[in-house]
Amino acid sequence: MGREIVIVGAGVIGLDTALLLAERGHGSHITVVAEHLPGDTSINYTSPWAGANFSAISGGDTNALRWDKLGYESMMKLAEERGVEACIAKTQSLEYWDKMPPRTKIDSMAGYLRDFKILPPSEIPAGCQFGISFTTITVNAPRYIQYLHNLLKDKYGVTFIRQKLSKISAAFSSPSTRIVFNCTGNGARVLEGVQDAKSYPTRGQILLTKAPQISKNVMRHGEDYETYIIPRPQSNGNVILGGFMQKGVSTGDTFSSESESILQRTTALLPELVEGGMEVLAAFSGLRPSREGGARVERTDIQLDGTKSRTLVHNYGAGGTGFQAGLGMAQDAIRTVENELSKLSLKGSRL
Repeated sequence: MGREIVIVGAGVIGLDTALLLAERGHGSHITVVAEHLPGDTSINYTSPWAGANFSAISGGDTNALRWDKLGYESMMKLAEERGVEACIAKTQSLEYWDKMPPRTKIDSMAGYLRDFKILPPSEIPAGCQFGISFTTITVNAPRYIQYLHNLLKDKYGVTFIRQKLSKISAAFSSPSTRIVFNCTGNGARVLEGVQDAKSYPTRGQILLTKAPQISKNVMRHGEDYETYIIPRPQSNGNVILGGFMQKGVSTGDTFSSESESILQRTTALLPELVEGGMEVLAAFSGLRPSREGGARVERTDIQLDGTKSRTLVHNYGAGGTGFQAGLGMAQDAIRTVENELSKLSLKGSRL
């Protein structure tokens, strides 16, 4: 690992971090080290299982609201400029709440979401207290991360190494490594040198269906559940139906009772699923990398065997918001090491 910048983890958070660094000219300085890479499937590799979309599922704290805004603006630009190749698309979205969401969250979303509209009571399902419509971004999650993987390798010269690290200090095995970004998601719970007790998995189960008549995103936010319908771009009519938010549950099994619950809730929310014909293709489960108090985006220093301290930036714990907030989180993570990055740029200019 003879590279100045090492990113540990190749989920969407790690890939977003690599992308922003590469766009700033650091691609040849970056090595991504990960147990799993785009194209793999594992219960311990969350990103391929995501819905995925931009939604109001995130928290209402200041960081979450800022990351959502930054992520939305970045993903919207990507959808407009490279949507087909990146497998992301602008899509109409309808979102409903069983209980009124915080005013700060509503005001924040209203300030940047395109075509934002508060729905009148006549357009809200029974049992809901609030609803909005806006233009969202839907993402074909497995194909999007493969797009980022190929872009980073082929255009920017980023190196990828398949390796499971037992401790975060191993990312500094090369003396030339100046900065390490820890983007290990659920791995942050057990990775030696991190072992974040605040981290925990949040299990979800989804259904992959064929329903080409569905072109809009629909979500219902309950007190202890989430119901969602997400058309998957560049997939010949596939639609993701969900789901569950099971805190602390770490099984990768899928259950017929949960599939039945998803079908009941989604078809009640959007009858067009049944009316236009729908085929259930498969059921999947994934473990969102959640964290008490929200995601951790923080610079620290690490001491290695008596040598001078080196820079470690933590960037993990996005829960179910990795695709929508990842680019915003990456901006904040990179901002913590601007001085070190400027030194790398100067070094690179002399090579």
